[in-house]
Amino acid sequence: MCPADAETAERRAALVYNPTKVAAETLRASVTTHAQRAGWGEPLFYRTTVDDLGDGVTREALEAGATSVLVAGGDGTVRAVSEAMVDTGIPLTIVPSGTGNLLARNLGLPLTAPEAMVVAAFEGDVRAIDIGFAEFLREDGEREERAFVVMGGMGLDAAMIANTSGDLKKKVGWVAYVDGAARSLVGAKPFALMYQVAGDRMHRANVQSVLFANCGSLPAGLELIPEASVADGELDIVIFQPKNPIGWLAVWRRVAWDNSVLRRFRAGRRILRLRTKDNSVRYARGTGIQLAADAAHPVQLDGDEFGEATAIDVRIHAGGLHLAVPHGHTSPKL
Repeated sequence: MCPADAETAERRAALVYNPTKVAAETLRASVTTHAQRAGWGEPLFYRTTVDDLGDGVTREALEAGATSVLVAGGDGTVRAVSEAMVDTGIPLTIVPSGTGNLLARNLGLPLTAPEAMVVAAFEGDVRAIDIGFAEFLREDGEREERAFVVMGGMGLDAAMIANTSGDLKKKVGWVAYVDGAARSLVGAKPFALMYQVAGDRMHRANVQSVLFANCGSLPAGLELIPEASVADGELDIVIFQPKNPIGWLAVWRRVAWDNSVLRRFRAGRRILRLRTKDNSVRYARGTGIQLAADAAHPVQLDGDEFGEATAIDVRIHAGGLHLAVPHGHTSPKL
């Protein structure tokens, strides 16, 4: 065996998958086939569990010598696996599965062609992307820091996720969040918040929700933050502070019409420049943000509940995660 062949044979892929989200046998067979074709060693396979969402088994895979990791599951699985792979330099390949696939959507990766992403693990290009970290301060003084790759938030968005039925989500996918939103809006009240974007002054506002994002696109073609990039070294912050039902209509118009439709066209962008600004939605950008609320409020990361917190310290880690994409794949978000 020549040195090049020996080096290839030493390479080993690991697949971390959520067994409730994928056709496990089919996917395992695909990874095995492509590993053999590439001349790599026998792949490793790890299932996530209720107690290990993916970060623990990913660390096991890395300790076992994995030189490439594939993840197949929902947004929560991708988040957990990404957290374990920060600064390893080992490429992560997302095989879209589950409900949202938000990181894959934002990067324009093929959502219905898992084979193409498996191939990318062995033959694709590798891109460095940013990853965020949020440190929560609990009401009892306990602190917890977790990673996110898409977006996190405090307030109504987290309450909406908490109120979304898991069974309904399995049946109708991301549309189930509409039901969660309806449940949350009934008793939604603004709360007092102090916040400071890195490099800016401290602000105080009564808000419904604050989002800190690495990506800006949502399902159904909705653009929450059109300019967001996963490789710009910055967070995009969205502050929702409607004062009444009319304010919520302004929020919806901003996301569903202004950002998602008008901004795509030159004439539409001209209209937006001429329109009177409203404060129902405010945007900011920076390498981090600190939030301190009047009381404990629900928090979420990448669509998963993380309990309640009274304060959050958020930072972006530029280029901290390496991602494998199909050869020649380009995206304005990268």
